[in-house]
Amino acid sequence: MPGPGRNQPCPCGSGRKTKRCCGQQRGPAADQLARAHVAALCQEAIPDLADLPEHALDILWEALIDLPSLDYSLLVTLPTLIDPDLQRLRESIKDDDPDWGWDALTTVAQQTDTPQERARLADAIVSLRDRRRLSRRQAAYALLDLNTPSTRLIGASLLEAVAVSVGAHRTPGGLQIAA
Repeated sequence: MPGPGRNQPCPCGSGRKTKRCCGQQRGPAADQLARAHVAALCQEAIPDLADLPEHALDILWEALIDLPSLDYSLLVTLPTLIDPDLQRLRESIKDDDPDWGWDALTTVAQQTDTPQERARLADAIVSLRDRRRLSRRQAAYALLDLNTPSTRLIGASLLEAVAVSVGAHRTPGGLQIAA
């Protein structure tokens, strides 16, 4: 049985219309829209990878690690509240101790790897491609990575964002943030 329409009285009993009260959102969720956006961008870009030999794809895969250092827009948005895992990751990058921060990296990556973040990164990649700061093939491969469960680009973006935030790396514009 369908729920009340937008113009029907709200079931909460307030006497107001559903659209003005509890709202009852209809349509796809924000996560679904973000995934569809990334999929559409990927679908447009895939022809740029056609007929590439295996070794060329391997080179593009390797280059994903360095991609976030190209532009600030390719860094993931770090949580505003620094939880213990993010703090441990920050300290391990600052002290250049990769073994100590591996578990923290996994946890923080799960927090930051959202469909909305992937869509934001995909838009940044398309923008860099359109401004010719990124080749069409690099952009296509990055979009493909974002459209799959792979965390290679997200992880590289997270590491670069944390490294910049603690002053271990310079920003893509060349500034070094004081730790």
